[in-house]
Amino acid sequence: MKKTKKTISLAYALILTLAIAGCGNNSASSNKGNNVAEAAPQTKAEPSAATEKPAQVTKIVVGTGTGFPKVCYIDENGKLTGFDVELIKEVDNRLPEYEFELQTMDFSNLLLSLDTKKIDLVAHVMEKNPEREQKYSFNKEAYAHWRNRIIVAKDNNDPIQSLDDLKGKKVLTSATSAQSTILENYNKEHDNAITIVYQNGAANDTVSQISSGRVNATLAADFVLPVIDPQGKLKAVGDELSSADILYVFRKNEAESQKLSDAIDGAIKELKADGTLGKLSTEWLGADVTDASVK
Repeated sequence: MKKTKKTISLAYALILTLAIAGCGNNSASSNKGNNVAEAAPQTKAEPSAATEKPAQVTKIVVGTGTGFPKVCYIDENGKLTGFDVELIKEVDNRLPEYEFELQTMDFSNLLLSLDTKKIDLVAHVMEKNPEREQKYSFNKEAYAHWRNRIIVAKDNNDPIQSLDDLKGKKVLTSATSAQSTILENYNKEHDNAITIVYQNGAANDTVSQISSGRVNATLAADFVLPVIDPQGKLKAVGDELSSADILYVFRKNEAESQKLSDAIDGAIKELKADGTLGKLSTEWLGADVTDASVK
């Protein structure tokens, strides 16, 4: 019994000792912290960027095509590439606040997909013209500039120099393209004098349709001829029909679209300044078509 009491007394003593030691340690830690705060209050800083929640990255769906050689197409390895594709990737690299996802479709569906919010912008060498401006917005910094001309077969000796010379002839174009707008506007004023033949949006069959005589001509930007016709079966005739800036297309009157458009303008300016834009143009299109002053 005495032994038991002695054991209990020792246990109480041990507990009391540990409790005192614990209090002493807590007090020391507290005092240490207070001493640091009092000794150097000026070093207290706001939370660093590393500890803050990272800024949200906005996903952007970019609509482009697959049937325009050297611009946006599927190469022999099954890879989507071309001038527009590689350029929008470079733009994406310069905008960490955005993440671009490319979505391919027929050219004729691009603007409709923009209308229905399936995509957020169009990247397919889109010309800015009054008809499109009524419905869509464009970024301000052009990434290319070119001129539209009439294209016929190389052995075609008809005196074709203007749209008037295409009256009664079949002219190939893509629906919703800038070239189709030129033809449609002409027909509105000239009682549908030109027979417009709409293709499915791919440029691959243009050479065969013209050289075989199924159609008489097409309209195309000046850089297009060597791209779609490396064998030289076609030729450009007459003076330029129109000239235009090439820009990205967005939905109109949307704050987020305008914010994205402004950011892209900044990236395009950087790409021009460091020579990347001209290099991409020369690599894919065979010439620098990014400067409006070069004819």
